Amino acid sequence: MANIKLENVVKRYGDVVAVKDFNLEIEDKEFVVFLGPSGCGKTTTLRLIAGLENPEEGNIFIDGERVNDLSPADRDIAFVFQFYALYPHLNVYDNIAFPLKAVKVSKPEIDTHVKRVAEILQISDMLNRKPSVLSGGEMQRVALGRAMVRQPKVYLLDEPMANLDAKIRVDTRAEIKRLQHEIGATTIFVTHDQVEAMSLADRIAVIHLGVLQQIGTPDEIYNKPQSLFVAGFMGMPTMNLLDAELVAKEGTSVLRLRHTDIHLQLSPERQSGITSTTQENGLVFGIRPEHITAASQPTEQKISAQVHLIEPLGAVNILDLFLGTHAETQDPILLRVRAHPTFQVAVGDTIWLDFDAAEMHLFDRETEQTIW
Repeated sequence: MANIKLENVVKRYGDVVAVKDFNLEIEDKEFVVFLGPSGCGKTTTLRLIAGLENPEEGNIFIDGERVNDLSPADRDIAFVFQFYALYPHLNVYDNIAFPLKAVKVSKPEIDTHVKRVAEILQISDMLNRKPSVLSGGEMQRVALGRAMVRQPKVYLLDEPMANLDAKIRVDTRAEIKRLQHEIGATTIFVTHDQVEAMSLADRIAVIHLGVLQQIGTPDEIYNKPQSLFVAGFMGMPTMNLLDAELVAKEGTSVLRLRHTDIHLQLSPERQSGITSTTQENGLVFGIRPEHITAASQPTEQKISAQVHLIEPLGAVNILDLFLGTHAETQDPILLRVRAHPTFQVAVGDTIWLDFDAAEMHLFDRETEQTIW
C-alpha cells in the first residue's frame, strides 16, 4: 500500500475556490474519512488524488512519488463511486473480473482473485447473478469487490453508502471496516454522515468551504474541536454554543452567558487564556448536551432553567431549556441537555443543572478558533 501527501493544494472553478491551500498526510494502511457538508470540497479533494481533476497549485504525492502529471490509470488507485456503475449485461463474476481482464491477467489467476474477494465479501453464492436481481447492499459489495480485486495502492470511496437504506448502511459500514483491517489498505472515505465517520475512521479530516478545519482521531474531533465549525457540526444533537462575556462578580472574574442569569466560575488557568483581544472579538461558550447533568432539586452550581420542549428518542430524552431572550432579536436562548428517560419532567417545569467544568469549551467569535 502507500502513504499520501497533499501539499498546499488549490483547486478553482472560475471564481470559486473549491479546495484552498490543502495540506494533509495520510499514513500507509490508514483509514481516513473526509467529512463535511455538501459542497465543502471533500469529493473534489478525492478526485484530485484520483487524477480526475488537476490542481491549479500544490503537489500530490502517492508513495513518495509526485503524481500531478500522472493519469488516473497510472496512479494505481481504485475508486468506488456513490453510484455503483456495474455492467448490467455481465454477471457478478465478470463485473469483479473486468479490471483484471482489461490488463490481460491469465484466466486461472483471475479465477483465484475473484473467488478470494467474493469469499471476503460473502458474495460467493452470487457470482452467476446479474446486477438487476441484487439488492442495494449486494451491488455495493460487488462494486467494492471490483475495486479490491486489483489490489491497488490506495482505495478511494466517494459516499458509497449514500443510496442504501438505514439497516443496510449499518451492515455495510461494519463490512467495510472489517475489510479495511483485513487487507490493510490505505483508504480515503468521503461522507457527510458523522456517524459513518466516527465509526469507520482512524482519523477524520473535517472540511468546510474547501478548508481543512481539523484532522484527528474520532475522539479528538468530538471532544477537542479546534474551531466553531467543528464544534457545531459534530454530534447529534450538536454542541450548545452560546455568546458569553467575562464579568466581575463578588471580587472575581466569572464567565456570564449573555442575556441569561448564568455565571460560571473559571479556574485561574482558564481565566488566563482569555486575553483582552479575545474579549474584544467576542466569546462563544460551548458544552455538549451529555456534559450537563439535570436534577429536579437545586444543585451545587444553582443553575436553573425552564423546560421548553422534550424530545423523547427512546434511549435518551433531549430537553430544550429556556435560558432567556436575546435583547437585540427577542429570540429565545435555548440549551439542550441529554437526560435519561427515567428523569420525568414536563414542559414548563423548572430544573437545575450542573456543567462538567472539564468539558466546557470557549471560542473566539472573530477567528472561530478554540481558546480552551
